[in-house]
Amino acid sequence: MTKIDVLLGLQWGDEGKGKIVDFLAPNYDVIARFQGGPNAGHTLEFDGGKHILHTIPSGIFHPSIKNIVGNGVIIDPVVFEKEINQLRDKGVEPTKNLFISKRTHLITPTHLLLDAVYEKSKGKAKIGSTLKGIGPAYTDKTGRNGIRVGDITSSEFMKKYERLQKQHLKIASVFDTDYEGILIHGIKLQEYEELWIKALELLKSLERIDSEYFINDCVAKGKRVLAEGAQGTLLDLDFGSYPFVTSSNTIAGGVCSGLGVPPSVIGRVFGVFKAYCTRVGCGPFPTELFDSDGEILRQKGHEFGSTTGRPRRCGWLDLPALKYSVMINGVTDLLMMKADVMNELPVIKVCTAYKTPVSDVNHLSWEVMNEKITPIYKELPGWQTSLKGIDNFSDLPSELKDYIKFIETECNVGIPLLSIGPDRKETLIKTDFISKLN
Repeated sequence: MTKIDVLLGLQWGDEGKGKIVDFLAPNYDVIARFQGGPNAGHTLEFDGGKHILHTIPSGIFHPSIKNIVGNGVIIDPVVFEKEINQLRDKGVEPTKNLFISKRTHLITPTHLLLDAVYEKSKGKAKIGSTLKGIGPAYTDKTGRNGIRVGDITSSEFMKKYERLQKQHLKIASVFDTDYEGILIHGIKLQEYEELWIKALELLKSLERIDSEYFINDCVAKGKRVLAEGAQGTLLDLDFGSYPFVTSSNTIAGGVCSGLGVPPSVIGRVFGVFKAYCTRVGCGPFPTELFDSDGEILRQKGHEFGSTTGRPRRCGWLDLPALKYSVMINGVTDLLMMKADVMNELPVIKVCTAYKTPVSDVNHLSWEVMNEKITPIYKELPGWQTSLKGIDNFSDLPSELKDYIKFIETECNVGIPLLSIGPDRKETLIKTDFISKLN
């Protein structure tokens, strides 16, 4: 029996997962998203073009590969339709190799309204939501009030929808008596609802499947499956920096519930991380920089949210947090992104421990996530040279080799893949990495 490999982020999202899924896709028969929704933004660059995906799996540009939106994902039909149309404008016909689980939940217009109302009500304590309706939609899922893709062809669908909408508006009125003035993506709720109902027709035209049977059948037949995660481990609902987290399980354990597969079929776990750290929105960020180094990382790394456009907070690599993510996910391979962003820095710092009011600690405990801490740094020399044109690990600057070796030793996991630019071709792999996939 073949195993399902998993690719996920190890930080606060935005690690570069989309590029790596696209890069690895030719080695797989199926790419399956297992959680998240339009709050994700996976950026792919190849053949001189830039493509941003939000809900559709990152293997969609490979016509021979089946792409599945799993039951753990949530869909906003309006955003989904826009994404489909953008792909078609670029000559890609996603309906030929795109499949959607009937158990996938829908984000309704009033989910977006509630997201805005909740965030507004928190004032300074807001969590930095993307305002895509993610939290309210997952809340209805766990509250057993949600509407799923399988419902859209039911004769009872509009009744379900109107009942849920009425409930949402009642809640909104409690939090904000002026909720009717809130715009959804720049338009009034009623206008967005019209777009939403129209977009359901596209969903009806796509192939809707019992994805749990589909994927398990693929595994039984020896097909190779890659599970694609969204956001990052430190945004996981249970193990992230709560309450500044997303509303789903972003970790490897989420693959089983998000696709309907048993733990016994999970194979390699690819953990994607940046050579430094970034975060969008609110929440703790121990190594955040507010100086010129932080601004260099932001500008050179083009650190602006692909979904929201918001500037990302930037900081040095946090090793205790990275090791925590490696442990939680059972990472077998570390994939390092954006090494090229640090080309100009003469000194690179790495957080190796935290100073707390009680003692120094080198792990991400409950106290570390919830109390004021100060990072303890180790300084390493920068490579201060361009990585352009390098096509194998052996030709990397010695300082970068040392940086990679230091991380590998600390995490006790190898780094067989290194990204040195945004394009698909700007990816270095060790000789045996791809062969081990097959």
